[in-house]
Amino acid sequence: MSWVRGRASALPSAPYPSPSKLTPLLLIAAIYSMVAGGPYGIEDIVQKSGYLGTLLILIITPLVWSLPTALMVSELSSALPEEGGFYAWVKRAMGPFWGYQEAWLSLAGSFFEMAIYPTLFVYYLGRLAPSMTSGHWKVILGLGMIAACTIWNICGARAVGQGSLLLSITLLVPFAVLIGFALFHRSAAGVSHAALGHADILGGIMIAMWNLMGWDNASTIAEEVERPQRTYPLAMASSLTIIVLVYLAPVAAVAYTGIDPNVWTTGGWVDLGRTLGGEGLAAALAFGGVVGAFDSFNSLMLSLTRLPFVMAADGFLPSVFARRHPRTGVPWVAIVVCAFVWALCFQLGFEPLVILDVLLTGLSILLEFWALAALRIREPGLARPYRIPGGIVGALAIGIGPLAMMVLAFVRNHSEQAWNFNALTLGLWLIAAGPILYLLSRLFAKRSVTAGEGQ
Repeated sequence: MSWVRGRASALPSAPYPSPSKLTPLLLIAAIYSMVAGGPYGIEDIVQKSGYLGTLLILIITPLVWSLPTALMVSELSSALPEEGGFYAWVKRAMGPFWGYQEAWLSLAGSFFEMAIYPTLFVYYLGRLAPSMTSGHWKVILGLGMIAACTIWNICGARAVGQGSLLLSITLLVPFAVLIGFALFHRSAAGVSHAALGHADILGGIMIAMWNLMGWDNASTIAEEVERPQRTYPLAMASSLTIIVLVYLAPVAAVAYTGIDPNVWTTGGWVDLGRTLGGEGLAAALAFGGVVGAFDSFNSLMLSLTRLPFVMAADGFLPSVFARRHPRTGVPWVAIVVCAFVWALCFQLGFEPLVILDVLLTGLSILLEFWALAALRIREPGLARPYRIPGGIVGALAIGIGPLAMMVLAFVRNHSEQAWNFNALTLGLWLIAAGPILYLLSRLFAKRSVTAGEGQ
């Protein structure tokens, strides 16, 4: 297992087939799955913020948090459509050290984010058939989901995109039915004005941030997208519109029925479906939760596994991570190793995972905004098929909203606990590990080059 410096020398010399390409429609489906994966996950916002508060949060948060990120990704993906996406942007704008920190923050955040989806997968399976998720079956089913996504990803990006399109349609059909039942529900009496038992607006905003995070993930597969300079801006605009509408519509419909917001809980769509449409709709929504968890994990695996691949090509990881599958051209070693690490994080618990994921991934997003501004200053002549208006001032201003949201997240979570640790302290330790790991990677790379020259 050798360590190498340059990308050209790190990539295997054997010829590999070009990875299958994602069309604009398939990229939209993949982005939708990476960011949302259905309205699942927003139930706690209603419990914390009420109906009116939730609707306002789901309108304002996309404007302040998601829209700037989508615009930033559109510009940088069209200007630098490289495999590795945001890692390549930060490295080019601010150097290899910061590029490494960008990748580390994203991968460290993935340890927590990717543990959420197998947990939700098993949870919703349990709502369909409790006996299936009792005892050791809970672990077997979660690990089985991870294994299935691993095999699917090895089949290529296009296969994952096609799956995202089919699975997204499947999980959204029950919500269309739910909206229909809600609008014609006999007990509809206007929005409930019942007092919230535990109002927590900042907590609702934090959950919304998590449910509206991940726009940059699609950038890591730029070389596997058809005409990326044109496709990314179109896909970002389309997916943002779809996601906001899909979040708002079912919440507004249920609010119309007057159902008490205090009854909303994690996974509460199933109970709401039972109340409004009976056992059949409840089962369909539970099945949609199973599909959504699988779909999100599968799409995020497509994105995140490209980071070890390009880091190996740059000498930050062993060159084995740069190996591609001989038939599909995908980085199969990176896929398998990432799947193994994420499997170890399975069953860590939901809320601590969200807190740490928002902290680490949010900081990586701020680095991307700084890269946007740095490239405007350092490379003003860089071809940008899509360009955020306003010059350098516009590039700086667009990052103010996400920065403010991250400050809110710090304020909200500074005293939260994660497995008997202060969540913020644990997050800071993980952030501090990035520079240490960078120095170690450089040290091992130098030793490997020295050893190779001495042979």
